[in-house]
Amino acid sequence: MNLILASASPRRAEILAAAGIPHEIRPAQIDESAQPGETPAQLAERLARAKAEAVARELSRDKDAVVLAADTVVVLDGKILGKPKDSADARAMLRKLRNREHQVITGIAAIRVADGARKSGAETTRVWFSDMTDREVDAYVSTGEPLGKAGAYAIQGLAGRYIPRIEGCYFNVVGLPVSRVWQALADLGWPRD
Repeated sequence: MNLILASASPRRAEILAAAGIPHEIRPAQIDESAQPGETPAQLAERLARAKAEAVARELSRDKDAVVLAADTVVVLDGKILGKPKDSADARAMLRKLRNREHQVITGIAAIRVADGARKSGAETTRVWFSDMTDREVDAYVSTGEPLGKAGAYAIQGLAGRYIPRIEGCYFNVVGLPVSRVWQALADLGWPRD
């Protein structure tokens, strides 16, 4: 059985590789707009399902494969912090996050191509930021790391020094809750040895 990762995220690919889960990459292009009344968890799971479905539709039904997709959102006070538009936006996000707790929610979806069987769900991790000074915020943003990252930070990078505590799955914050993924794959017949 083959695993196809419907994501261009190098971090998700690295997590799978580190967990010993061989895969190929086939990114999905979908509309990532939120729907009215949708919670952050519903949004993350729906987008993961849409990505997995988009790639699964492109594959032959006789392919012995599972398509895996994920979508991660950062939530502060019930509002989603997306990827910053620019350095000024990244600074503003980090100033909101400092000395606060927020949630990182990753939706996952896996589809067995042969019969369309599927598993999906959302994982939440609570993350605490330290009280970064304006100077630390500016220095961090100047590295370029916050750009292109939901919530304007990468826990696995330089931002790790400003995160004294998390509650939940670390890999979820990076972008793929590997234990939850492993269980979803096993439920769809992925070999566990």
